[in-house]
Amino acid sequence: MQYLFDSVAAALNLILTFDPEVLSTVGVSVYTSVCSLLLASLLGVPAGMLLGTSYFRGRRLVVTLLNTLMALPTVVVGLLLFGLFSRQGPLGSWGLLFTPWVMIVGQTVLATPIVANYTLVAVAGADPRILPTALTLGASPLQSQLRLLREIRFGVMAAVIAAFGRVIAEVGVAMMLGGNIRGYTRTMTTAIALETSKGEFAFGLALGLVLMTVALMVNVFLNVLQQK
Repeated sequence: MQYLFDSVAAALNLILTFDPEVLSTVGVSVYTSVCSLLLASLLGVPAGMLLGTSYFRGRRLVVTLLNTLMALPTVVVGLLLFGLFSRQGPLGSWGLLFTPWVMIVGQTVLATPIVANYTLVAVAGADPRILPTALTLGASPLQSQLRLLREIRFGVMAAVIAAFGRVIAEVGVAMMLGGNIRGYTRTMTTAIALETSKGEFAFGLALGLVLMTVALMVNVFLNVLQQK
């Protein structure tokens, strides 16, 4: 028990003294997570609204595929993108492997199905008269879609929160695509796994505390926006 208390004290000391390595690792995690969340929202929200308001042959298959992608293993995504961006891969000449950019791509792939599916559920639960009424009153198709988006904003916010939880706690994609390079691609989750395996329990605990704090702050912020 004394070991745990000492580790907590050491972890708090690293946080309160603004340890440079802790700050660097937190910065990479937040940066890649926010970028991938923005991209996933730009892709997932329109896709979810399109699926929710359109009826076409094969729609059920697309929805089933979307549900399947929500549980897509991170190591599978990492493996596929590694082959795509590796030196022997078709996009290897871009030189993006082991950079934050390819980590953002991988996290976007993980988050987009979540945003799209939650948005689809929100559209399905909305009043079906919103679009016809808006069109009848003279709104353009774009304006009617924006009106629908306003009505389902709480569901969309839940989608964003769920997607953020997915990317901020992600390990497989960050490890395989980023390479866990100190000060460049090392995230909080990969650093926790590495440092703990090396016996640096206090450092891993410090990052774990920061990770929980960041997740809590973002969720509180999004919930406040949702309530307003």
